[in-house]
Amino acid sequence: MAEKQSKIMAKLAYEALADKKASDIRIIDIEEVSVLADYFIIASGSNRNQVQAMADNVEEELHKAGYPVRQTEGYSSANWILMDYGDLIVHVFDSENRLFYDLERIWRDGKNISIEEL
Repeated sequence: MAEKQSKIMAKLAYEALADKKASDIRIIDIEEVSVLADYFIIASGSNRNQVQAMADNVEEELHKAGYPVRQTEGYSSANWILMDYGDLIVHVFDSENRLFYDLERIWRDGKNISIEEL
């Protein structure tokens, strides 16, 4: 049941990010490599307002589905917003910081999956 819940959360977050025109949305299945979460979702926005709007939409859509955010970091600066949903961690970056932190490289042991695979 827990895995199914994290998949639902990941799908909702992906769609919420896509609705706000997020670029390069990646879903990384980290279940096999970390106890932190089942999935990371990483996305980019072009400016502070878009990054915040993307985070707002994720929070709103997941909240409506009954998944309140546990913790949010970095919202005011909006160069990297981290949203913790327990089994799902959402990272919303501006383009510059996404390149700098390169989470895809750090978590390369995880499996990149498509929205269809959820």
